[in-house]
Amino acid sequence: MLRIAEHWYASDLGRQRQGNEDNFFVRAPLFVVADGMGGAQAGEVASEIAVRSFDDDLPNGALPEVLTSVIQGANRRIHDKARSDESMHGMGTTTTAAYVDDDEVVIAHVGDSRAYLLRDGDLIRLTKDHSLVGELVARGKLTEEQAEQHPQRSVITRALGPEANVQVDVDIFPAKAGDLFLLCSDGLTSMVHEPKLRPLFDDADSLETLGKRLIDAANAAGGRDNITVILFRLEAVEGTESEAPAAATAVSREDDTSEYETFEGDAVPAPRQGVTRPAGVSDEEVLRSSEVSDTVEGDYRASGTVALSAIRPSGETEAPEEPPPQEPDAAPPRRTAPLPGDTGSQPRRKRRRRVPVGLIVTLAIVFLILAGGWMATRAVYFVGTDPRDDRTIAVFQGLPYDLPLGIQLYTRTASSGVTIDSVPPDRRTTFTDHKLRSKDDAENLVTALERGQIE
Repeated sequence: MLRIAEHWYASDLGRQRQGNEDNFFVRAPLFVVADGMGGAQAGEVASEIAVRSFDDDLPNGALPEVLTSVIQGANRRIHDKARSDESMHGMGTTTTAAYVDDDEVVIAHVGDSRAYLLRDGDLIRLTKDHSLVGELVARGKLTEEQAEQHPQRSVITRALGPEANVQVDVDIFPAKAGDLFLLCSDGLTSMVHEPKLRPLFDDADSLETLGKRLIDAANAAGGRDNITVILFRLEAVEGTESEAPAAATAVSREDDTSEYETFEGDAVPAPRQGVTRPAGVSDEEVLRSSEVSDTVEGDYRASGTVALSAIRPSGETEAPEEPPPQEPDAAPPRRTAPLPGDTGSQPRRKRRRRVPVGLIVTLAIVFLILAGGWMATRAVYFVGTDPRDDRTIAVFQGLPYDLPLGIQLYTRTASSGVTIDSVPPDRRTTFTDHKLRSKDDAENLVTALERGQIE
């Protein structure tokens, strides 16, 4: 059995922010980091809702399901608050939570905050970034090095708040004595990239020294965002096995997550939250604050983290309503006199209708012309915005025209995930003029945009 030998936590404003949108929650054995977005006040509200969702005792049940339920509940509250208050529209937050349970650590994660493990001198990333560049790396279109320099690296594809439902990644990692875990917001990892992050762990005589060293390094690199760091180290409880398998697994256990008595003594401090507003100040008072100028707020929105709302996949549609049951066909009403023109029981002779040969030839010619024109449209491509959200850059095959009755002369062949908002203003016409191109030309243009090569 393992317990938390020591832990340390802090949140720093950074060098370029007017307010701190990060929040954190520390109650051993539970640690949570949340990085808000949506403006200097709304982001703080979202991240605070997320961490305070962990303030109550966790319900009984398997830890993966329990943590998922808490995070999804926070997502609903943030989403509902954003919809009910126009001043909070678009707010959201990342959430990364770690729970130490016997000889395992359960990680629940949404967004681009991160969890790391330092074991035997190796620094291992435990979470996957839910970001635009993270998706491009997963698809093999960017390397990790290119992703760290990509102009759209702050666009995240999954967060709490933007959508009514959110998918939570949950993983269970076997732990052992001596393991050191780091939870952090992207204010650290966006400034100190992984090759430079690992050496900072060397020769640190305490977690406080290490934590301050990480924050100082992020500020020295520019400190463009708030920086939150949580560190905790595990040790074996005397009389128990201290070793656990090193490989990560994805098993679930039916544990009573409301029992905190597993951890005793100094390993169980009082609950703490990283709340950056004065006590007693309401959401509305914070949002009415005029301390942040319009210029600063505009710069913040241009450079801060933003969430790319989910798009319903093309094959996923809502289930159609079932038609009402049909009454069986009723028998025709009985008539007391023959219908007009009825000759009684004598069969009527059918007359053969002759179709003019000229009409057949004309229709055949029209059909061939239309078929040839349609085949010609299949040979051209153009770049534009996806009609489903009018923001996402996509490649289309055909002609950029819509005919009456909803007929489109084009089909979408590829979607980039990059929005028109991220294209430099003087280059946006390149992606909206619907210029006809070859397939290779259109795809190369979008690939250049994904790689941040459009300036």
